[in-house]
Amino acid sequence: MTDRKKVVAIGGGTGLPAVLRGLKKYSVDITAIVTVADDGGSSGMLRNELQIPPPGDIRNVLVSLSDVEPVFEKLLQHRFKTDSGLNGHSLGNLLIAALTSITGDFVKGVRELSHILNVHGQVLPAADQSIVLCAVMSDGSIVEGESSIPEANKKIEHVFLKPSDIQPLPESITAIREADLITLGPGSLYTSVIPNLLVPELAEEVIRSKARKVYVCNAMTQKGETDGFSASDHILAMNRHVGCSFIDTIIANNQPIAPSIIERYAREGAEPVSVDRPKLEAQGLSVISAPLIKTAGGVIRHNEAAIAKLLMTMFTERLC
Repeated sequence: MTDRKKVVAIGGGTGLPAVLRGLKKYSVDITAIVTVADDGGSSGMLRNELQIPPPGDIRNVLVSLSDVEPVFEKLLQHRFKTDSGLNGHSLGNLLIAALTSITGDFVKGVRELSHILNVHGQVLPAADQSIVLCAVMSDGSIVEGESSIPEANKKIEHVFLKPSDIQPLPESITAIREADLITLGPGSLYTSVIPNLLVPELAEEVIRSKARKVYVCNAMTQKGETDGFSASDHILAMNRHVGCSFIDTIIANNQPIAPSIIERYAREGAEPVSVDRPKLEAQGLSVISAPLIKTAGGVIRHNEAAIAKLLMTMFTERLC
């Protein structure tokens, strides 16, 4: 039998699907652990009305790992625009909510939809319950709600979860213990990546794991979250939240960005993340710089094929 390598990818938002779309093309066992702190849009409405974890990030990950016709992907991502109660909801979110109702359990509902979509690997919420992400700002104020944190436009000191006694799924613990490679990011640092590490036992298992731990660094800063952050600032923020250094490798973009695109992002309060290699290496990290982005319509996205290829080489050679 082939010794298939096992990858655990942790995150949320639009960043995690970029990694997964690339990885699913390789012969590896994938487990995606997805944040459930979202409280905005369709996810927020379903969360409040049905008392279920928010399905949006889960939906995006399921679509990224699915093996269905492109038109079916579009169907899952379709968002209703009406004057009725359906307004703003995506069909995929409604399907997850429906399957949760049918099975009586959010995780079982996600598992059933995974079978329907012929998903490569398993998709697990970071917790099987709704949680509230809170942030302590530099002025001492506390902002509650994932969607409200970036809008506060204040420097974030740290984030925490309510309730604090959250338990991860047993399947997540098993996957981390068996992993050969653990990836985090890219994605919103404080609202997509770090919330997963705030689940106590989950963070402890990641720290304890002998797997290589890789952070896929954001290409651009995010207004209201990582203003002025360098690559090492991202690492330090994660370390502060778990209480120790635990990342082995950081991969970061070194592909030039067109001045017109930089100017556009600057108007939105974002700038390229600087890769401060000396500080990263001083923290004991292996630093890998490579062309990792693509642009379409003036929007920067991570290149899933390039990221996956780079991650796969880590199974066969020691990069530094």
